[in-house]
Amino acid sequence: MALPDAGFGMPVGRREALRGLARAVVDGSVDLAAGVDRGEAVRRLLALPGIGPWTANYLAMRAFGDPDVLLSSDLAVRRGAAALGLPDTPTTLDRYAERWRPWRSYATIRLWRAA
Repeated sequence: MALPDAGFGMPVGRREALRGLARAVVDGSVDLAAGVDRGEAVRRLLALPGIGPWTANYLAMRAFGDPDVLLSSDLAVRRGAAALGLPDTPTTLDRYAERWRPWRSYATIRLWRAA
């Protein structure tokens, strides 16, 4: 069922990205089910127009249950890191967070809460 553009209260690019994702799920080129190969799912998500690394990795963390996703470019993650006295630029935070493997998703959630 097609939804008219007015049914989406968001920017055009986001609307089209959502439609593209929905088409990919329906045609089977993207699988969002639990238990999928996370790396392959992220690769397929990134191939979709309008889906970038933050969105693909957020889905890996939340939808696929990946325990090792650090969203270091996320503004709230960076603010949380700064509030805790940690590096707060994406590159330095990525390096610092290597010690948290394989549980960086939990660190992401903690950093959001500290923001």
